Amino acid sequence: MMKVACLLLVSVVLGSVVATDAAAVGWKPIKNIKDPHVAEIANYAVTEHDRRSGQKLKLQKVVKGDTQVVAGINYRLILAATDASSTRNYEAIVWEKAWLHFRNLTSFTSLFD
Repeated sequence: MMKVACLLLVSVVLGSVVATDAAAVGWKPIKNIKDPHVAEIANYAVTEHDRRSGQKLKLQKVVKGDTQVVAGINYRLILAATDASSTRNYEAIVWEKAWLHFRNLTSFTSLFD
C-alpha cells in the first residue's frame, strides 16, 4: 500500500513539473509572418544587430516566427538576411513592451544551414 501511494505521489509531482515546463515555454506560431508589425520587429532586430556587431546585414524576409507572452511579448523570428557575400538564416529574439515603446534585442544567432 505504501509503495502504491509513493508511486502515485511521484507520478503527480512529475506530471506537474512537465506541465509547468510546457506552460513556461508558451511559444505560439505567428499566423501571418507578413504582418507589418512582424516586419517592423524583424527590421529592428537586423538594425540593432548591425549596430551592436558592426556587420552590414540586409533583411530579405521573415521565414517563420513565434510569440511568447511575458511582461510584454517575445518575438522569436527566423530571418533570411544577406551580408556582402551570402544569404543565411538567423534566429532573432526581440522583447517588446509596446505600451512603453520599448524593444530589446535579446539574441541574434546565425543558423548554420
